Amino acid sequence: MRRQQGFTLFEVLVALAIIAVALGALLRATGLAADNAEGMELRMQANWEAQNQIAMMQALRQFPELGKQAGESKEDGVAWRWEREVASTPNPNFRKVVIRILSPGAGHYVLAEMTGYLRQQPGGGG
Repeated sequence: MRRQQGFTLFEVLVALAIIAVALGALLRATGLAADNAEGMELRMQANWEAQNQIAMMQALRQFPELGKQAGESKEDGVAWRWEREVASTPNPNFRKVVIRILSPGAGHYVLAEMTGYLRQQPGGGG
């Protein structure tokens, strides 16, 4: 009996099918990782924008009125939508400020939320 050399056509087709499935899964995982990285970058930028909003109020020594406000700001070419909620604290000289950065475009998806406290400056108004 002769010894077989090489692979049969069936064995080659099975090996190719296994490789095709593995490559498909690898491409899907790579695509998901890229999408996740893009989402993380957007959330990081939104967090910076929330920090900027609070830092700006502190730098300008603002003591905002109680209530909710909404607006837009542009940073790094992105038009951010934000919501600001100002609440009183047990100490009347401080205000609690919650900044929410919403996803650009339509919708109400919150990318970042940050809380800060503002102090009324001596002799300043409310």
